[in-house]
Amino acid sequence: MTGYDADFLGFRVPLPASPADLRVLHYTHFSVLLDPARRLAAATACVVDGAALLALRRTGRWRLDRRVPTGEQAGSELYAGNPLDRGHLVRRLDPVWGDAETAARANHDTFTYPNAAPQVNRFNQSKELWNGLEDHVLAYAAAHDHRLAVQTGPVFAADDPPYRGVRIPRLFWKVVAWAGPAPRSTHDAAGSPDDAGRRTLLSTAFVLDQTPQLDDARLSEITAQALARDDIPPLGPFRTYQVPVRDVAALTGLDLGPLPGADVLAVPPPTPAGTRPTDITIHRLPRARAWSEIRTRDQIVLP
Repeated sequence: MTGYDADFLGFRVPLPASPADLRVLHYTHFSVLLDPARRLAAATACVVDGAALLALRRTGRWRLDRRVPTGEQAGSELYAGNPLDRGHLVRRLDPVWGDAETAARANHDTFTYPNAAPQVNRFNQSKELWNGLEDHVLAYAAAHDHRLAVQTGPVFAADDPPYRGVRIPRLFWKVVAWAGPAPRSTHDAAGSPDDAGRRTLLSTAFVLDQTPQLDDARLSEITAQALARDDIPPLGPFRTYQVPVRDVAALTGLDLGPLPGADVLAVPPPTPAGTRPTDITIHRLPRARAWSEIRTRDQIVLP
């Protein structure tokens, strides 16, 4: 299994780095960084060749990864007899490219439990939006190239509610990177011959919030009641935000390499010190920094 290719875009974009002890699992065109303590992936990274995608049918059954001890991955017991979805972290369509045999293997690989995360199963417009973000960025990037690098994962928080031995994340993140045209020379407003054909690394980030829209006290009360009945913790409809890439790094504690510096939002660091929060607490997420909720694809900011 070849796994994620850090040089796929022509710029080196390594796997996210973490101080935690994570298992790195390579699959066809993607890799998973599994947190054995949480029994879920801390991050995934996938390369997408939009020019070589194959439209294979959704076929596959979820299964454990035999390379990992059963107790270190959340399997079917987490999802049995409840309305939780096995949400693909690496979207099923993304690694399904190349020759027919390779694409079929990638399709099969996406149904491995380390690539699953518990999510709301109710279909709604916001869920459709979240699932289509890569398509939107790929359509934009296709004017220059057909390739993406997509990193995705949950936000692990200390107050994530426990359910059947797994703490359920309420937040997920996605960072999409691609190679785009370099900006024109700063010395010549019209550009220069040297600018022609130059490319640069670009990225953008999104956060999915499935926290119910309740105040903290009410959320804590309802969560406690659900867990006492062995019900799933309360989860709300998807809300999607386009956010600075550096905020994803702050939320997750992951080192995202060159991606914060390639952010199309180009949000400058807070100045002077103290004018913006240096940390992001979960209950303040919808109001943290300059986040914008995305309800339709045309609200996504791209250069």
